[in-house]
Amino acid sequence: MTPILMVLIYVGLSLGSRTHVQAGTVPKPTLWAEPGSVITPGSPVTLRCQGSLETQEYRLYRGRKAASWIMRIPQELVKKGQFPIQSIAWEHTGPYRCQYRGRTYWSAFSDLLELVVTGAYIKPTLLALPSPVVTPGGNVTLQCGSQVAFDGFTLCKEGEDEHPPCLNSHVRTHGSSWAVFPVGPVSPSRRWTYRCYGYGSSSPYVWSLPSDVLELLVPGVSKKPSLSVQPGPVVAPGETLTLQCGSDVGYDRIALYKEGEHDQIPDTPSLSVQPGPRVASGENVTLLCQSQGWMDTFLLTKEGATDAPLCLRSKYQAHKYQAEFPMSPVTSAHAGTYRCYGSRSFTPYLLSHPSEPLELMVS
Repeated sequence: MTPILMVLIYVGLSLGSRTHVQAGTVPKPTLWAEPGSVITPGSPVTLRCQGSLETQEYRLYRGRKAASWIMRIPQELVKKGQFPIQSIAWEHTGPYRCQYRGRTYWSAFSDLLELVVTGAYIKPTLLALPSPVVTPGGNVTLQCGSQVAFDGFTLCKEGEDEHPPCLNSHVRTHGSSWAVFPVGPVSPSRRWTYRCYGYGSSSPYVWSLPSDVLELLVPGVSKKPSLSVQPGPVVAPGETLTLQCGSDVGYDRIALYKEGEHDQIPDTPSLSVQPGPRVASGENVTLLCQSQGWMDTFLLTKEGATDAPLCLRSKYQAHKYQAEFPMSPVTSAHAGTYRCYGSRSFTPYLLSHPSEPLELMVS
């Protein structure tokens, strides 16, 4: 039997009673992924298993048995505990463990490593409630949501060796999917930077695109900086100004925060009209509110109107969230200036910036 054939047979064994482990004699190995366990499709990744100096052989398992790709690893890499994937795809994802054989006995299994591929769905939205500015020692709730009907969400902390690096949460639904993650207590000595992902229960290791980065801002106990504005705090619309934050303390980073910014959804919808802004009385008219960013609901308002805004659920079409507001047939009472807003189901009282005004003229 050739050496390479022996490796394939060893790798192909399932986790059964034929693997003898002498507990307490051979320490369990360490399994990790380089450059990381959360990978974009098509990227290279290497799973590495490290045992003791007396290691004679390594085995890598996906679930309770070896995956087909493992059997194609050259023997010289397997002997070093290296299991490279040149271009990761969904079939490579899953839970992995490894073990090694010392001079006499097989080790216990390593801790579980979950290999994940991202980018299968549109990105969710990550918010800090009530605010991304958190006092030292305080707590905050991070809320991850999406128009996609995910079965679960994962929140990952970036930039540090976290244990665990990611947290899972079950979905709550109310017209869309969302989940909450309590975070804290926080301290100014660390960075608190997060992204979240969504996934389906049938493919728990295939995640969405990551949300935009959310960084929590934790004021420190050192001397506060000064903030000034040039040319001055009172400016005319369209003018350019510069905000300058300075300190005699040698800070590595300076963050600028606008109070109340978290009280509004950052995306701005657009409002258009068909067949056009000038119509004759009796014509059929439709106002279309659209957004690139996720919105559950759109609201249409008319300047000077005393009635409640019109409210419609959004539909995802042509890579946009949109709602159509029909006005058929129009009369002179429909003439006026309209704007639309977007909202999300888990924060229904927070609205987006308004669209640009649209003037409808009825002759």
